[in-house]
Amino acid sequence: MLKHLTTEERRVLANRSAAKRKNPGKIRLSVFRSARHIEIQAIDDAKGHTVCAASSKEKDFKSQGWNIVGATAVGGLFAERAKKAKLADNCYFDRGGYRYHGRVKALCEAIRKGGIKI
Repeated sequence: MLKHLTTEERRVLANRSAAKRKNPGKIRLSVFRSARHIEIQAIDDAKGHTVCAASSKEKDFKSQGWNIVGATAVGGLFAERAKKAKLADNCYFDRGGYRYHGRVKALCEAIRKGGIKI
């Protein structure tokens, strides 16, 4: 069935599927990390829509976003937006196959510091 995918892509899908099975009814905080940018969005899988999001591609993050400082800034901005959307304790972190290290870790810790319980 999944013969056209690489091993890494299969691992990402498997991790995401397992996380969805273990956390039904919760909001998924999905992270995407590229070489230059980092993005996070809160997804309600039951309704199939994005609740809120933050990215280093926004105008406020022109010069920062490719390092840990930028990831921390994006996490703080996302925490503010998540509080406005009332997502204080109904979330789980979907790291999308990325290791919990470096920018991904800084992003998650900034969200926790902002008052969102993951």
